[in-house]
Amino acid sequence: MVKINITELKPLLESSKKIIVIPHKNPDGDAIGSCIALNEVLKSLGYQSSVVSPNNFPDFLKWIDDEKEIKIYENNPELYNSEILNADLIFTLDFNSLSRIGLMGEVVKESKAVKVMIDHHQSPDDYAAHIYSDVLMSSTCEMVYHFIAELSLTDKITPKVASALYTGIMTDTGSFKFPLTTDVTHIVISELIKKGANGNEINNLVYDNNSFDKVLLLSHTLSNMVVNAEYNTAYMYLTQEILNKYNFKKGDTEGFVNYGLSIKGVKFAAIFIENEVDKIIKISLRSKGDFDVNDFSRNNFNGGGHINAAGGFSKEDLETTILKFKKLLPQYKAKLR
Repeated sequence: MVKINITELKPLLESSKKIIVIPHKNPDGDAIGSCIALNEVLKSLGYQSSVVSPNNFPDFLKWIDDEKEIKIYENNPELYNSEILNADLIFTLDFNSLSRIGLMGEVVKESKAVKVMIDHHQSPDDYAAHIYSDVLMSSTCEMVYHFIAELSLTDKITPKVASALYTGIMTDTGSFKFPLTTDVTHIVISELIKKGANGNEINNLVYDNNSFDKVLLLSHTLSNMVVNAEYNTAYMYLTQEILNKYNFKKGDTEGFVNYGLSIKGVKFAAIFIENEVDKIIKISLRSKGDFDVNDFSRNNFNGGGHINAAGGFSKEDLETTILKFKKLLPQYKAKLR
């Protein structure tokens, strides 16, 4: 764990006026929740703070940004380049490599602003002057809660802030069932509930607010699942044609890969999703126990993440990518028992 020295950071906060908060590209619940929460606290302290996301985020998270304050970089790069270059302080949340924010990365690198990283993924880069990195933490939202507490600002946690943080912790822990959900995680959740987070309502907004097309897309995905009992592995795939057929929207496939792990005996699950716009196959990987999908992804599919949850991509076509995946499994047989 690398923890920020609050004593060093406080003078920077006091001398800063313009602050930018940035999530990773294709932001999920943890990225959006942590950014909204930190931004709200900073604004309550009088800073000119704003969230700039590399691209848009899923509809099921839009309720968190109830005032539509999140700026979408790809909609107006020139305007937001200027804001980034003129910022005093930049917080990067839920990612640890500037490659994770696409074209924004070069602008953030060029900016003279002091960079602060808060993240829980493995192998952080060294672009930030101040780093809070903990791979044993459940989520970046849990880390942001601790960060706010370290600054003695828990009185600034409004129901909106509490709800945003609750959302990120809930989604990144698979509703509190993943291994990095600790006793401390539950203590934080308890404090957020006291501050106004309504767990039942948040769960309904995130998980029970699906379009009919999304449910049909899930049905199709499950129908093509392949289970390889020899390697305790399950995988699924989606073509661009099928995504188009069911009017795919950003975030619609969130959590699909976890259905593979719900099958008795399966330790390793993958989903392969064709993306004709970026000309890649997006890959999501999940595992149980000590099978390290972060290592698997880094070594084979240009990605990374956590021990039990990682992502990657392939520039080969869908059929070639799946064939490569299947040919890799014998190398990991001992670890998948």
